[in-house]
Amino acid sequence: MASEPIPAPLAAFAGAKPPAPAWFDRAVAMEPERFTHQGAGVTIETLAWGERGKPGLMLLHGGSAHADWWSHLAPFFAETHRVVAPSWSGMGGSDWRPAYTMDDLMGEMLATIDATGLAEGPVKPVVVSHSFGSFPGMAFAATHGERIGGLMTIDSPFLSKEMRAKRDFGRPPSREPRDTLVYDTFEQALARFRLMPAQTADNLYIVDAIARRSLREVKKADGSSGWTWRFDPFMWSRMTRRDPSEDLAAAKCRLAITWGSQSVLFPGEVKAYVRQQAPAGSLFIEIPEAQHHVLIDQPLALVTAMRAVLSAWEAEDKAR
Repeated sequence: MASEPIPAPLAAFAGAKPPAPAWFDRAVAMEPERFTHQGAGVTIETLAWGERGKPGLMLLHGGSAHADWWSHLAPFFAETHRVVAPSWSGMGGSDWRPAYTMDDLMGEMLATIDATGLAEGPVKPVVVSHSFGSFPGMAFAATHGERIGGLMTIDSPFLSKEMRAKRDFGRPPSREPRDTLVYDTFEQALARFRLMPAQTADNLYIVDAIARRSLREVKKADGSSGWTWRFDPFMWSRMTRRDPSEDLAAAKCRLAITWGSQSVLFPGEVKAYVRQQAPAGSLFIEIPEAQHHVLIDQPLALVTAMRAVLSAWEAEDKAR
């Protein structure tokens, strides 16, 4: 029997904000600097916390997401680091492209490092990436790894060709890409927000904050205003990919591979393959009681894991 679809998590709130704990309110009250810069031929939306000259920390979001997925976590590092979160092209407030390549996305990372002063600190900047963001992140580690002090990935499965074939076997064909729906009101659109891959979520105050930054106002055919999502709906059909498992094996910087203990994307065979493929000395961290969206499910545990990795790598740097 097919399982029941997971309901849209914010529908019951009818546009109202779910109650949030004090730590979350304090974090999001620390507004980032919001600006744009050029990156590989397009304009990139970027958020920044902390002072230039401190150790750099770049945060990369997942697919169809945006830089504000990090806005409740980045403030935890702003006192000690220069923290930067860009939105990938085709997502958030960044420009859309007629076609997308990993070379373009790596170019956006290089441009962001230069534009935001991430390399002005005493050590090379560290990159932390979630989900899809780890694929250009790992391509960067394999191609430009000497530019960064390390890469920490969060619930990003690096599959072998055989694993990808097994995953894709029997899948129904993808539907033709089409424009996103336009909703009459902001509240109507907010009520339709869902996580992908679909999952339940307890911390709805985080889901709500992310969803509010996921929408843009547009003009409908009749001239009235409406609301739709901020990502390019044709992006995935225009994306040229690399083999992320080959990039994993070829990484030229330190790695920390992290996943949620309940993630559907990290069954035992994926964990074993990633451990086998990663360079010697890589770190492996499981976040308890987390599904794929670790940033939502276990935000404070993720902060602790990130701090531990940063401290370990900084200690290594000092010992050299």
